Amino acid sequence: MSNNPIPQTPPNLVILGIDPGTRILGYSIINVFDKTPTIGAMGVVDLHKCQDTYLKLGRIYQNICRLIDTFKPDELAIESPFYGKNIQTTLKLGRAQGVAMAAAISRDMAVHEYPPTKIKLAVTSNGMASKQQVAGMLQKIFKINPDNMLPYFDATDALAVAYCHYTQRKTIVSAKEYSTWNAFVKNNTSRIIPTRKKK
Repeated sequence: MSNNPIPQTPPNLVILGIDPGTRILGYSIINVFDKTPTIGAMGVVDLHKCQDTYLKLGRIYQNICRLIDTFKPDELAIESPFYGKNIQTTLKLGRAQGVAMAAAISRDMAVHEYPPTKIKLAVTSNGMASKQQVAGMLQKIFKINPDNMLPYFDATDALAVAYCHYTQRKTIVSAKEYSTWNAFVKNNTSRIIPTRKKK
């Protein structure tokens, strides 16, 4: 899914967001134009028909490589492993995450992991937000037409991961820009109040 017209100028940054899964894998592409994020693509890879565990991992690898070759992202953002009560489910999810990361590394991409709570916090300001709340906030942030919202939360979860990385990266860049007081003054002249001369 893509809801944004393609600008004439290339983006400053392209982020691939992945919500790994062994049944449904969500993906998203965020294009950043002059510090403004827009959706380049969003969708899912349905793995239900693939029953063999190892063949399924191979499909994940192939699909991630295909996404990278198609959209030419600069960086990968992916949800870090979480530890649930079902050890087998956690193990399967960890394998899917590892294969997705390996695909990115094979294309010399930087990989960034974020825990679920941090992703939800970046999108909704609530680290315990539901998937519905995350999807609803992303719809507002990116002004997504309701008709273009996919029925899978895996897709919006992937968009949330990419958006989380965008916000974190933006913070890092801002910190570098104002690493010194002189740099801050230079970039914020309109905010500087001149001191009054003593009579």
